[in-house]
Amino acid sequence: MRNSKTGLKSILTGLLLFGILGGPGSLAGLGGLIAPGGAVHAQEEAITLEMTTEAGVIEVVLDPARAPVTVSNFMRYVDAGQYNGGVFHRTVTMDNQPNNDVKIEVIQGAVNPEFRDDSYPPNSGFDPIPLERTSVTGLRHVDGAISMARMGPDTATSGFFFCIGDQPELDYGGKRNPDGQGFAAFGRVTRGMDVIRKIQMSPRESQRLAPPVVITRVERKSR
Repeated sequence: MRNSKTGLKSILTGLLLFGILGGPGSLAGLGGLIAPGGAVHAQEEAITLEMTTEAGVIEVVLDPARAPVTVSNFMRYVDAGQYNGGVFHRTVTMDNQPNNDVKIEVIQGAVNPEFRDDSYPPNSGFDPIPLERTSVTGLRHVDGAISMARMGPDTATSGFFFCIGDQPELDYGGKRNPDGQGFAAFGRVTRGMDVIRKIQMSPRESQRLAPPVVITRVERKSR
């Protein structure tokens, strides 16, 4: 297990410097973020990723201008190679969530097991990040949105999911999570929704994909 105690410190330093911790409105006008390692990077340009899986290729565009903390966190794991050899391990369909009054459709992914423990959200070597609510970012859980898995607010680490169809109950104020805080959407699929739907319909036991669908590689296509 890789471990870093500097991850959250770097992000929180950036939050303090740019005023994010001052309240929801303070995100407006954010022009950069202190990323792990202490370097200041402009956060205005979209980041395109290519995610190669056993089921096909998914292209995703991340939005660091509106979700800088979440994108910076996700890219730590990408740049460390932790999603290479990762898996899609969970599928949520309309017929496999009988105990949920509010139903959603998503597939959920995780880093390579080499880099995580069995806790949830998993400890993957970096500290959890503050929740960037959709009420602040304006990024909604629409068809193809990528978002971070979590338990309570400010607990997201490396787990992520893709939405199949619009999922407004995952936005701030939605009823899927009892706390009503929603999840942190931070980008959207631009190619490969057919692959995501194929993964969603793969063999499963309840919500567990059996076997998991392997993520062979995630690489940055632009900076």
